[in-house]
Amino acid sequence: MDPMTDTPSPPSLVSRWRDTGLGLAIYAPIALARVLPYRWRVPVMGWVTSRIIAPIAGYDRRVRENLDHVLPDLPEAEVKRLARAVADNAGRNMVELHSTPEFIARTRDIPLEGPGLEAIRTARAEGRPVIFVTGHFGNFHAARVALVAQGFDMGIFYRPMANAFYNRRYTHCMEMLSTPMFQQGRGGMRQMVQHLRSGGVLAILTDLNALDGVPLSFFGKPALSSLATAELALKFDAPLVPVWAIRNPDGLSFRVIVEEPIRATDAVTMTQEVNDRLEAQVRQNMDQWFWIHRRWKNGTGPLADRAAKQLERQQGRDRP
Repeated sequence: MDPMTDTPSPPSLVSRWRDTGLGLAIYAPIALARVLPYRWRVPVMGWVTSRIIAPIAGYDRRVRENLDHVLPDLPEAEVKRLARAVADNAGRNMVELHSTPEFIARTRDIPLEGPGLEAIRTARAEGRPVIFVTGHFGNFHAARVALVAQGFDMGIFYRPMANAFYNRRYTHCMEMLSTPMFQQGRGGMRQMVQHLRSGGVLAILTDLNALDGVPLSFFGKPALSSLATAELALKFDAPLVPVWAIRNPDGLSFRVIVEEPIRATDAVTMTQEVNDRLEAQVRQNMDQWFWIHRRWKNGTGPLADRAAKQLERQQGRDRP
């Protein structure tokens, strides 16, 4: 990839065929599940993911490693349950996204609840931008659809999938939920800044391992966390509002909770508050967060040491 253009080098014929084959393997279970009626499709894809795909791909092992890292005293029975339930929720998320018309029909009329509703409605009435912040928890797309239906025409900043074949289908489904979409990279960042400058609404998932982030606490362990979202909120005077779509016990429906905006202080304090708010939600619904992510991968070591020095400089600038 040319770092000056964000443009990848053209892939070879062999790599294209390999990419297509892997993409077909990823998409095949989703395509087969879509033959079923929606009310069966979602739980079936959850079962297939948790019982077949996750053990083969090593996802259950990843869940165990993460839980052992941050919650080493968790009983073995609960670890085993979570390893299966987390993959089940991930499978449901995948097929829900690829069942876009049915998913929209089921989620657009979800009533919004929570103490942040007045703040976001006031900001929209005043023509100010709003930044919704969330994580890979429940199914954020349910919140996205419900908020769009309430007049919050939402742009989203996203990280493309590594597999090009699957990514084309993924982005197509994402675009059906709402636009504009801003792809990670300098070009997408420029478009996103312009969107906020014009008073737009934005959604960002902030719970990935951020190589350009700083080590902040998540479940009591250092996790590289990007300050960019909080910095954008401060720059554009946008409420930074945590929002969660929590899957109900029926496995098919959701609650959408809009929390009180994060108090505007400094980027480090605000980002730590985002981590804390997400952690509080995850502790209440442990099986709904994507424990498969390598969230703490670079929390220690040379990269974290460099990030810690960046954090010290940042805090020095923020002090009066």
